[in-house]
Amino acid sequence: QVQLVESGGGLVQAGGSLRLSCAASGRTFSGDVMAWFRQAPGKEREFVAAITWSGVGVYGRDSMKGRFTISKDNAKNTVDLQMNSLKPEDTAVYYCAARPGPRIATSWYEYPYWGQGTQVTVSS
Repeated sequence: QVQLVESGGGLVQAGGSLRLSCAASGRTFSGDVMAWFRQAPGKEREFVAAITWSGVGVYGRDSMKGRFTISKDNAKNTVDLQMNSLKPEDTAVYYCAARPGPRIATSWYEYPYWGQGTQVTVSS
């Protein structure tokens, strides 16, 4: 049984930082693309970042670039999202996802494996 378990969400003031972590288990993730999406109330699920098995990272909208960094530990089957200079508009539930690689996809429906999500709230 595939499991993706996120951790690290919480409440932070604007300008602060959070580090999200996702632990994957239940299948061989070798070669998989790991990604983070987020969904705010009343909005569609949005691509945040993804990383290939070899460590190539891709980010979503320009407002995330330079503030968010995705990384992974293949030996531990974990993927992290470091978020700096957080803004109130970053408030959302953040989801970890995985798909067979090597192609990075930015549409949520191309990812068959999902975590339960972790809430990130940024106060102004």
